[in-house]
Amino acid sequence: MKVLITLTDVEPAVRLNASLESSGVETVVVSPLDDVRSALRRDRPAVVVLTGGLLDAHNVALVRDLLWEGVAVVGFTDVTDPVIEGRLRSLGFSEVYPKPVVIDEVAAGVRRLLERQQLSRETGLIGESDAIRAVLVQVEQIAPVSSTVLIEGESGTGKELVARAIHQLSPRRNKPFIAVNVGALPESLLESELFGHEKGAFTGAAERRLGRFELAHGGTIFLDEIGEVQQSTQVKLLRVLEQRELTRVGGTTTIPVDVRVVAATNAPLREGVERGVFRADLFYRLNVLRIYLPPLRERKPDIPMLVRRFVGEFSQRHDRPFHGISADAMQVLTDYSWPGNIRELRNLIESMVVLAPGREIGAEDIPHPIRDAGSRLLPVPIGSVVRGQSGSDGRELEFILRSLVELKLNVEDLRRRMDDVSAASARVTAEGWIGDSTMVVPGAQVARGVVTPGAILPHSGWMEEEVRMRPGMPMSQIERLAIEATLRFTRGNRRKAAEILQIGERTMYRKIREYEAESGVPLIVDEDEVSEP
Repeated sequence: MKVLITLTDVEPAVRLNASLESSGVETVVVSPLDDVRSALRRDRPAVVVLTGGLLDAHNVALVRDLLWEGVAVVGFTDVTDPVIEGRLRSLGFSEVYPKPVVIDEVAAGVRRLLERQQLSRETGLIGESDAIRAVLVQVEQIAPVSSTVLIEGESGTGKELVARAIHQLSPRRNKPFIAVNVGALPESLLESELFGHEKGAFTGAAERRLGRFELAHGGTIFLDEIGEVQQSTQVKLLRVLEQRELTRVGGTTTIPVDVRVVAATNAPLREGVERGVFRADLFYRLNVLRIYLPPLRERKPDIPMLVRRFVGEFSQRHDRPFHGISADAMQVLTDYSWPGNIRELRNLIESMVVLAPGREIGAEDIPHPIRDAGSRLLPVPIGSVVRGQSGSDGRELEFILRSLVELKLNVEDLRRRMDDVSAASARVTAEGWIGDSTMVVPGAQVARGVVTPGAILPHSGWMEEEVRMRPGMPMSQIERLAIEATLRFTRGNRRKAAEILQIGERTMYRKIREYEAESGVPLIVDEDEVSEP
């Protein structure tokens, strides 16, 4: 994967090129006098760095075209105005660095973009939001091992795509990946489908048939909608998971199987356990490693990127030219709640490409149910509710109903948040983990009497060190304690520390420099001084 750097500002461009090349990144440097678009077509970079003239008309057009091609763009700006930076990001810049740039920070940011691009290509998971980045980190951490994985998420969020990504990044990538929608199979066929059957095992069994577990031997089996499996089959599935062996229907021979199981459900399995429809022992066996796949409404920043990817895919598949989507139309798509998630968005984009009017798509071209922001709050058309009403009375009733639904959703969301806070406080008080003189930094994680960073991104171990704060301590000091503790936990790795604390890598570098200049003591701990977490 290549990085293309423009020489608009020669000095930082040359230094960045040298820094990236020294770390093994392949680069291409082009002069503003050269044909940048020709270089793009020739070298097909994954990241483009524009070192100046970001708001020039030709650069704005270039960035727009690069977005549709899935290329990340980094820019250097002479202006430090946040309004200008916000405008540049809205145009499509992934990162914007004010001059004079810190080359180490820029190089680190470019390498991070390359890693994300590579991971996105390998997994097919698209997005830059914090929610999808957390999923990508989990996939990277989970893939190399053989433990069972449970993926939870609404229908249409891409659970099978995540399962395939785990398989593709695992040592089993060259073995079979078998996907089974167990919720779509009748109980009478499910056992035979999963475990196979012997000849004559039942009426119609004219010959021996291998089950999906045997076909997936050495690879991965994906059990979609696992919550729909009847309890009689749950018992047999539990035995296969625990003993790593099966017996075909109508057979007596025990057959060993080496299969990694990835299961998925669109409803939390724990609720099924509480209702008594799902076995607790099977739930605990499946819930070794868990990934929550957020719905599209929780990752709205990813919608424009998904739209561009789907437009490119369907334009090529159907050989249809597409003239683009206006900013207003893109905003409509971003504001919609997408109850059908990515599947609904993908189907809409395909219809837009096929039925494109030969010009740029405007907001008026988007179907009415999506364009009408209010209607997304109800699962059925509001017209059926107010049938019999007409004129202003009907419109007033429609407005009232929508307002009530929106208020109800807001209250339910607030109640869930308060319940989560109350439950967490009750656990801490009951166990006596935290003393009166200790405060928990938001985003910290509590276990075995220690406060550790990393509540959002999972890690393999715990940092055996308390982070103690006293009432009245300045926020700057609390922040420094959190950064120091996290750097010790990551063995001095600033990029990982920034990800754990959910701050930008540039921000992490800046704060480290500030604290070191203030105290004269370096924050980075040598790796030899820290044991493996």
